[in-house]
Amino acid sequence: MTLTVLMNAGPWLSVPPPGYGGIENVIATLVPELRRLGVRVVLASVESSTLPVDERISVFPDGQFPALQRPYNQVCGVSQAHLAGVVRALHARDDVDLVHDHVEAVGLATLAAMGPDAPPVLHTLHWDLAKHPELYGNLDGGDRVRVNGVSASQLARAPRALREHSVGHVHLSTPLAVDADRRPAVAKGDHAVILGRINPGKGQDLGARLAHRVGFPLVLAGPVGPYHRPEDLAAAGDEARQNPDVRFFHEQVAPYVDGELVRWVGTVAGQERDDLVASARVSLFPLRWEEPGGTAVVESLSLGTPVVATARGCLPELIEHGRTGLLTTDEEELGELVRAGGRLEAGECRRVAAERFTPARMAERYVELYDRVRRGAARPLQLA
Repeated sequence: MTLTVLMNAGPWLSVPPPGYGGIENVIATLVPELRRLGVRVVLASVESSTLPVDERISVFPDGQFPALQRPYNQVCGVSQAHLAGVVRALHARDDVDLVHDHVEAVGLATLAAMGPDAPPVLHTLHWDLAKHPELYGNLDGGDRVRVNGVSASQLARAPRALREHSVGHVHLSTPLAVDADRRPAVAKGDHAVILGRINPGKGQDLGARLAHRVGFPLVLAGPVGPYHRPEDLAAAGDEARQNPDVRFFHEQVAPYVDGELVRWVGTVAGQERDDLVASARVSLFPLRWEEPGGTAVVESLSLGTPVVATARGCLPELIEHGRTGLLTTDEEELGELVRAGGRLEAGECRRVAAERFTPARMAERYVELYDRVRRGAARPLQLA
């Protein structure tokens, strides 16, 4: 019997996304492998999504991400409008065996409120679970709604009610891990790279300061708020500083961006991103928050680039210290570790990625969780 899963990607970006898009990239990686395993996928996203699926549900023609910089009272209905479309579709059909939801907060709340006659739900938690304490701390999805994390450390910090609904964690994957152990070696440059959205939690300001102190070239690659290119941010003017990430960049990061030792290149994607990371001495993650998933980490390993990072969140689960990267609890030590990390073997990083982080492995794990959720056989984590 074919399993039909409604994959709820949300209204913010198309799938796959145009450049940066963490959750949407996860879905774009997962869905083809699910379909290879015989799962029928109904994608709830925006009309501009191009990912091959069996059916689509859309409310918005294109991604609504730029709206996130507007005041809350102008944007608060976007997710709700999308979820209303999902609920209408679920009421109108009886062939959906399970909803796999990825929409922060409102996805979980809406689907849990649908009542016992709605399909089972697996809600994947991609973010910091310290947010939304009233929602997570009082969750009651009965036997129908379950959650999973993207790392064990993420779930360990979750409120008790959320952990009681958990069926475990699934590490993120990347298509780059497929046959990564057979990928030809790439000539390494002298630069380090920080890949990801620029914000205080990712610590680009710390990385840039250390680059100047220690003297290593650093490339910052990722958007600043809704701005994906330096020229777009330059043209935005002072009004753009209402966005906290834009304000952080101007005040804490830009003073170190000299165009020589430290460069911000904006969002990079596809072969440009792969070449930038593969040729880097190390990928640097000077984290100031408990990173839940670490897509950029597994991408870096798949491209043969060791990781130097603050030992926070999922990083100790993904990185083998001294083999695929170097971890520290001392922020000031990161600069020296950038130098040492360049001596780790690129081939070993690729071999580990090919063993642990392929899309096929992630999809097989999710099919197991789908079965557990549908059977109502969830086993909560041991609570402290």
